[in-house]
Amino acid sequence: MSLEIELVQKANWELYNKQKAAEAILYEKEKEAQAQKATAEATFYALQQLTDGELYAKQKEVAGLVALGQAQGVYICTLSDALGGNYNALRDYLMINGGMFQEIAKINGEAVHGLQHKISIWTNGGGGESGAMKEVAVVYRMLPPLFKTVIEQN
Repeated sequence: MSLEIELVQKANWELYNKQKAAEAILYEKEKEAQAQKATAEATFYALQQLTDGELYAKQKEVAGLVALGQAQGVYICTLSDALGGNYNALRDYLMINGGMFQEIAKINGEAVHGLQHKISIWTNGGGGESGAMKEVAVVYRMLPPLFKTVIEQN
């Protein structure tokens, strides 16, 4: 009997050791799972904060664009009122103030820079323009008196 008891005790001891080893492995796996969960939550939180920050920045950018558009609208309305509602005068002022004529002159100067001086520029006499070309022709005809006026004011 003592041999049986000894075998039973030995079997119980082995079973106990196997259970403790299994519990240790289970405990280790649970801790790994908790660590992975904590890492995933931290990563999610960081991404959520980043996304929230980007959203906030975009909202502020849009609000700035809206405010800029409203301010430009007030500016245009004020200019239009000051010019008596004259669209042509408003357009001309905005083009002058925006440096469009200087840009046109610069582009034209660069276009003819280095060309032979024997080149002639032909037009159809100024009477045949239509649509947008007529508007451009009017602007070009307006430049010499405009420049003369500017020079006289200095």
